[in-house]
Amino acid sequence: QVQLVESGGGLVQAGGSLRLSCAASGPTVSNYAMGWFRQAPGKEREFVTAISYSGRTKDYADSVKGRFAITRDNGKNTVYLQMTSLKPEDTAVYYCALGRAAWTGRDGDYYNYWGQGTQVTVST
Repeated sequence: QVQLVESGGGLVQAGGSLRLSCAASGPTVSNYAMGWFRQAPGKEREFVTAISYSGRTKDYADSVKGRFAITRDNGKNTVYLQMTSLKPEDTAVYYCALGRAAWTGRDGDYYNYWGQGTQVTVST
């Protein structure tokens, strides 16, 4: 029933910026927290950032603090990830996820639905 579709990924040079979008569809989808995770080849999936249903609570992984910003528009059922000062180590497939409650933290087990992912590649 719930579907998440990411967009905005691509190839960018180090120091550049990208903005990812995740459009959610389904009943009462905006009542839940949303998050971004990423996974590089040969590496385990890691938490990037999350935002509460209200948008008033946010959390960021230490590796992206000060560079990434998460926002949401509940009227559009969309969450955004603004990425600036990109580094080669940011290269990964980025996944949008819908949480089980109004606030779900860093553990991926607390997210019920996942998008297919969008590739972000940062060149040196």
